[in-house]
Amino acid sequence: MTQHLLAPITLRDLTVRNRIWVPPMCQYAAAGLDGIATDYHLMHYGSFARGGAGAVILEATGVLPEGRISPQDLGLWDGAQREALRPVVDLLHSFGAAAGIQLAHAGRKASTEPEWGTAHPGASLTAADGGWETVGPSAIAYDALTAPTALDEAGIDEVVAAFAASAVRAVDAGFDLLEVHAAHGYLLHEFLSPLSNHRTDSYGGDLAGRARLLLRVVDAVRAAIPEGMPLLVRISATEWVEGGFDLAQATEVVTWLGEHGVDMVDVSSGGNAAGARIPVGPGYQTPLAAHLRERTEMPVSAVGMLDTPFQAEHVLATGQADVVRVGRAFLRAPNWGIDAALSLRGDNEIIPPPYRRAFRQQLRRG
Repeated sequence: MTQHLLAPITLRDLTVRNRIWVPPMCQYAAAGLDGIATDYHLMHYGSFARGGAGAVILEATGVLPEGRISPQDLGLWDGAQREALRPVVDLLHSFGAAAGIQLAHAGRKASTEPEWGTAHPGASLTAADGGWETVGPSAIAYDALTAPTALDEAGIDEVVAAFAASAVRAVDAGFDLLEVHAAHGYLLHEFLSPLSNHRTDSYGGDLAGRARLLLRVVDAVRAAIPEGMPLLVRISATEWVEGGFDLAQATEVVTWLGEHGVDMVDVSSGGNAAGARIPVGPGYQTPLAAHLRERTEMPVSAVGMLDTPFQAEHVLATGQADVVRVGRAFLRAPNWGIDAALSLRGDNEIIPPPYRRAFRQQLRRG
């Protein structure tokens, strides 16, 4: 049996031990409301590295306080947050995984209650509950959320500078790769989409104008990090609605991202149009990844209900993607990477030595 899933991959100066990557997944676990990682994050992310993941990418992390989805999000706008992330990075490295982090600004979808543990999950926070003014490309609300204030050029410059400054802190904390979040209806995606961007200045209008902020952020981050460090971008390749950002536009944007020094694109979809009819099912986003990989020559990762090792192996073996991101399946089974290695008859080096006694029968069968 082929073992594409277990093969290493090299991006710039970084070689990752396999193609099993854990994507960013919001945890809403910064209990002090200060964006600082806690012991929870050590346990949570460390379990994936111990369980065989090649790379673990930390959740959407705010580059500004007002860029958080909720007050419980991680942040990387100051030194205390950077220092709290160092032990997480060290733990991932100790288990052989590469450490990544997703830098984000939630835009008009910021200042909301977390998805769990509150009375109104996902609703806009009031000022009395610690909410703040949100920003976007235009003063257009997402669904029932509070309408944002349209960013002026000074505000746009601040966002660009914040991404770059957070990137420097991420490098200082020891991360191996960075990802810019430009998907799921958050700020950079909002600028890309004609549904949320009605600007008439140089940051709106045609696709080149709508992509200007994303490319400025990419340029600023690329300039702020070492030449050998991989830079990734997550995009929503389609919004699944007529008149929205679609695969043809995504193909053009991904081409531009490659020209601006991006090393891989993670291909997701949706998030900017409430009520979009999304054909959710096993592997439903892999055709989007395959399309972009074929037409742009950009390395891509596929994500979305890729739950079994054989399914993930098929995506790689058939050339639909270069990396598979496994999220919820790792939440259910933090040893998913080990189980994949055993299922595909890989060697046992991925299993930490103290754990190998628990897998002797499977190893003998292999």
